[in-house]
Amino acid sequence: MAHTRWLDDEEQRTWRAFLTAQRLLFERVERQLQNEARMPHGYYEILVRLSEAPDRTLRMSRLADTSLSSRSRLSHAVARLEEAGWVERTACETDRRGAWARLTDAGLAALQAAAPGHVETVRSLLFDALTPAQAAALRDVSETLVAHLTDRPVWPAGDDTGCPTPTQAEEEACPEAG
Repeated sequence: MAHTRWLDDEEQRTWRAFLTAQRLLFERVERQLQNEARMPHGYYEILVRLSEAPDRTLRMSRLADTSLSSRSRLSHAVARLEEAGWVERTACETDRRGAWARLTDAGLAALQAAAPGHVETVRSLLFDALTPAQAAALRDVSETLVAHLTDRPVWPAGDDTGCPTPTQAEEEACPEAG
């Protein structure tokens, strides 16, 4: 049986502070988006990822991977966004299992309407409480943890993370995706 590496007092304090801060922050961010934009944070994140992608379009599988979401959960979320007219999903002729998600003009408008309140909430709850040095340290710690916890790129969803943009053959087969 392996030896348990118990947390010392400082580690326990750090862990509990991290958990509490994360829960409080995300609960308030979620509440702001629900109250002001009528959308959960997960939907907002999908809209942001699509808005930053070439032609506002990503493969559904890539969107799931970069969102750290299961494909079925993402598919459900995209279906709800389709109902709202914010996202269009199209099949890809070159890959019968593949599909594209594209941010519509209405989706971009919804994102643009939600963004100011969301950004102000993030600024007031997170960045206003930190010095520039603390913000840099938070970014460093967060990037270190992301690198430790996953070997796949998660943000942003564009080309710099290796996200495949439609090839010419894919664009010809799925012109609405390109």
